[in-house]
Formats: sequence, structure tokens, C-alpha cells
Amino acid sequence: MAINLKARVMGLNGNAAVAYAMKQINPDVVAAYPITPQTDCVERFAEYVSEGLVKTEFVTVESEHSAMSACIGAAAAGGRVMTATAANGLALMWEVLYIAASMRLPIVMMVTNRALSGNINIHCDHSDTMGARDSGWIQLFSENAQEAYDNIIQAVKIAEDLNVRLPVMVTQDGFIISHAVERVEVLDDEVVQNFVGPYKPVYPLLDLSHPVTYGPLDLFDYYFEHKRSQIEAIDNSFPVIKKVAEEFEKISGRSYGFLESYKLDDAEYAVIALGSTCGTAKEAVNALREKGKKVGLLKIRCFRPFPKAEIIKALAPLKGVAVLDRSVSFGGFGGPVFTEVRSALYDAPSHPLIINFFYGLGGRDIYPEDIIKALEKIENVVQKGKVEEHIGYLGLRE
Repeated sequence: MAINLKARVMGLNGNAAVAYAMKQINPDVVAAYPITPQTDCVERFAEYVSEGLVKTEFVTVESEHSAMSACIGAAAAGGRVMTATAANGLALMWEVLYIAASMRLPIVMMVTNRALSGNINIHCDHSDTMGARDSGWIQLFSENAQEAYDNIIQAVKIAEDLNVRLPVMVTQDGFIISHAVERVEVLDDEVVQNFVGPYKPVYPLLDLSHPVTYGPLDLFDYYFEHKRSQIEAIDNSFPVIKKVAEEFEKISGRSYGFLESYKLDDAEYAVIALGSTCGTAKEAVNALREKGKKVGLLKIRCFRPFPKAEIIKALAPLKGVAVLDRSVSFGGFGGPVFTEVRSALYDAPSHPLIINFFYGLGGRDIYPEDIIKALEKIENVVQKGKVEEHIGYLGLRE
């Protein structure tokens, strides 16, 4: 394995780690608007621009809707484009998120997860990203600042692959990751540049010798076929995500997949989670393992496209699963992660019993003790042989 020997360790919070990765990628255009808790990321990148450390055209806009619109224009023109946002800012982009994906523009966006209003809340949950899960973007979740840094670099290569050509959002939990300083191993600038390679535009508007049209009226005679092509593109991203992760491991020594299994080999019960909660879940698993409990964790890194086959392989042998959701699908049967996992297991040769737990809305802390309760609950359900209540809550006042 050709691990990069020039890597060095820095103390960075999540926002700084992402901004540093963006500096190393050196995109052609960044258009962004400040919103807590993402603001620090684009502020830091703006400093790199002002100091002449990148050649990026930094576009300051009047709203997040304008930010994504500018990104679409720059990407359609033939540039490598990046941005960042959070919560209400992502919601304000809603209309243009779909346009970016429909036009097959490889924009990379960091989303610092934050609760959507109301009431006004600036802390972490996943309601923003989950609200955008069907917009056609690839979605990668990060457990810590190191993964946020690594995921941003990989996202560029995934998005720009000719078999994909779709936008990618990389998430990190607001404040928990974005503002917490951690040990981050960064690669050498040249290594990152060689990894992402030079940008190769496809059908750029500025190629006057080969004129193209973006955003025409697309009625029922062709719209359906164009949506089919998007479906095929995001399905095509599965092998690309895997290939890019394998290539990244060669330069960093860090391994990534669609999922990460933690002590699942002999487990009978498991907890499923996204983002920073996975670190807390590992502590809970360790505590129960010391008591002789056969428990484990399944971390979902790639939520879109959803890795159905890998989910079945990891979970089908288990007796019971506790799925943690940091967002709510109001009026639905469980949260977004629960419904996806439960649906995937419908085709599994065996079916573990599954309970959904909502937690951490609006940034409320989740503790190992909470996750231990979830695992103990699913064990009790398995012993009874029946799920009487599919939905539970962790850390909620009684």
C-alpha cells in the first residue's frame, strides 16, 4: 500500500478541515452565503482566496438560493465548483438542488447539519440533509473532522467521474464536528491535486464551437426519460464510490466503504447510526461487550445511493436491530434511516426485529447510556419474540 509519507497532523475543527481540503482541491469557483454553523468554513476559505493561496473565484451572493444558482452557472460553464451551507440555507436552495442534479453538474457541497426552524435552533440534527435526500444528490456522512476532510476530497472525484456526473453533499454534524478541534491527518497539497486530477468539463457552455442548451422546457415527451438517466447515473455511482475509496486508501492508509461495521462479526444485536453519534455508539458497544453482550454497530457512511445489498449482508444474520434517527418524517412510519433499512431487509433471507429510536433533535446530546438502553430494549423485544412498539425516543423528557 503506497501510503503518503508527506501527511502531517494538524489540530482542526470540522469547518477548518473542510476549508483546508477545499484549499488543496483549489476549485475554479466557490459561491456561498454565511449561515451558522457553516459560516466558519467559507470564511476560512475566503481567507485562502484573499491571501492568494488558491486561484478560486469566490462569489459572495445575497442568499443560499443565489449561491446554488451561481454554482450551477459556473459548473455549466465548465468550472470545478464547490460550496457549503446548513439547515435553512439548504432549504432555501431546495428548488435549485434539483436543477443541479438534473443537469448532471458535479458540484460538491459541504452541509453542516443543523435543525430546521421552527422554533429557531442553530444546533445539530439531520432534518436538513434528510429533507434533500430525494433531490438527486449523492450523500456522504462524516463521523468526525478527519472523515469530513477525507470525504470532501473523495467527493470531487466521485462527482466528476464520467459514469456519474452528479452533485455530492458531504455532511458533518453542526457544532459537534464543525466547531470541535480534533486531530486531523492532512495530505500534502500535491498529493491531493494528483488525486483529484485536472478538471475535465463535459458539454461546457463556454465551448462556442460546440453549442449546447441547459435548462430548456422539458415536457412529458422527454422528461420521464431524463429522470431515468438520473436514476441510472446514481446507480452507476456504487462502483465509483468504492473505486475512489480504494484509491484514497492507497494515498492515506484510511479505508472507507458504504458502511462501517464495528464488532459485528459475532454480534446478535446492533445499533445503526449516522454521523458523530457513531463515535458515541462505539463506546456503548464497548461497555456492553465488557459485560459479555454480543452487540455491534453499523455506521452508514453513504446514505444516497442507499447500499441495500450491503445492509442485507450486514444485518440479516442478527436477531435485533436498533435504528437511530436524528430527524423525523412527520406522519411516516419511522424516520428516514429506519424506513430505508426496514425496506431493504424485506428481501433478506432472515429478518431481525427492528425498533426505531428518535434522538438528538435540535442538538440534544446523546450519551452512551442512551444507546445502551436502545440495545437493551431490542434484546428484550427479541426475547419476547414480538415488536409491540416500533418507535421509541432517547434522551426525551418524560
